[in-house]
Formats: sequence, C-alpha cells, structure tokens
Amino acid sequence: MPGNRKLGRPTSQRMAMLKGMVTFLLETGRIETTVTRAKEVSALTDKMVTLGKANTLASKRQALSFLKKEAVVYKLFSIIAPNYEERNGGYTRVLKIGPRRGDGAEMAVIEMVDAEAIYAPKKDAKKAEKEAKKAAKEAEKAEKAASKVKAEEPKKEAKKPAKKAPKADEPKEEPKAEEPKVEEPAVEEPVAEEPKEEAPAEPQAEETEEPKEEA
Repeated sequence: MPGNRKLGRPTSQRMAMLKGMVTFLLETGRIETTVTRAKEVSALTDKMVTLGKANTLASKRQALSFLKKEAVVYKLFSIIAPNYEERNGGYTRVLKIGPRRGDGAEMAVIEMVDAEAIYAPKKDAKKAEKEAKKAAKEAEKAEKAASKVKAEEPKKEAKKPAKKAPKADEPKEEPKAEEPKVEEPAVEEPVAEEPKEEAPAEPQAEETEEPKEEA
C-alpha cells in the first residue's frame, strides 16, 4: 500500500474505504477528505488510470476487482483513460483547504486533472434533461387545460338559448284618421209616476137622532 498509512483502521476496512473513495472520485471527478486519505486515494487513482490506458483483458479484470461499480470501470476505459493518452502520470491533484471545524484535521480536495472535458458535459446533460422534463410537464398541463376548455365550450353553448333570426321589418300600418263623432240628442225616458197613496178616509160621525121635543 502506498505510503503504508494505516489511517486508524484495520486492513480490510481501510481497503474497503479506499476502494469506495477511488470509485467515487472516478465517477464524479472531485471529492473532499483529509490530507492523509487524499494522498492514498490519489496514488490508487493514478494506478487505475494506468490500467485504463493499457486497455487489455488483464487490466480490465484488475480494475473490476478493485472498483465497486461496473459503470465506473466502463467509464474509465472508454472516456477517462483516452483523455490522458498524452499524459504520463499525475492524473490527480490534491489541494489543501485548511483545518476541519471540530477536530482540526487538515482537509483537502482531490480532483482529476483536466476533468472539464469529462465531467462538465455530464452536468450540462443533467441540466438539459431536467429542463426537458419541465418543458414536457408544462406541455402536458397546457394540453389538459386546453382539452378542459374545449369540453366546457359545447356545454355552455347548449345552455344558451338559440338566438332568433332578426325579423324583416313589417310595414307599419298608418293610423286611421279619426271620424268626427256626432253627438246624438239625449232622449229622456218617461219617468213612471208613482201611485199616490190615498189618505185614509176620516171616520164620519154617526148621526144621532136628537129627541124631538114634544110640543
């Protein structure tokens, strides 16, 4: 192992950790860790790139036995290694960024050299995919809204009464001249005379025979 650094772990755990970090570095192009771990990861990553440049069956088997993901192995042999054909060693760089807050461990960033051509297009592709998905969702929403509007329009038209066709202007009848009214003489109707009530007859005084005086 390069440098013979134990990193405070037994061999099996230390190798498992370093394999995972090398795999992640080749996948993303940049990681942040302590300076001691960064130096170990840098040396192992350079070895993996050297295997990728060899591009033989034996080198592929060695890479598969070390790296955690088959997709990263394919990327190493098809994309990363060809990018360093004209470079002999020094495929990674370690940049110190100061002590870590808490325990004060010296931190560093390890990244692939000239990685813009490898990892920048991937980021742009992800952004393009996200934008395409957003555009597709917006288009679906617009289509749904348009279909709803079309479905509601015939219902509204059915509810509205049909407009009557405008009738042709009929000739208006001219008002007739009013004829002079002749006032007829009022005829007085004979008033029937009411029968007069007869006054009740006065009772006549009975004639009493006066006694004749005797001579």
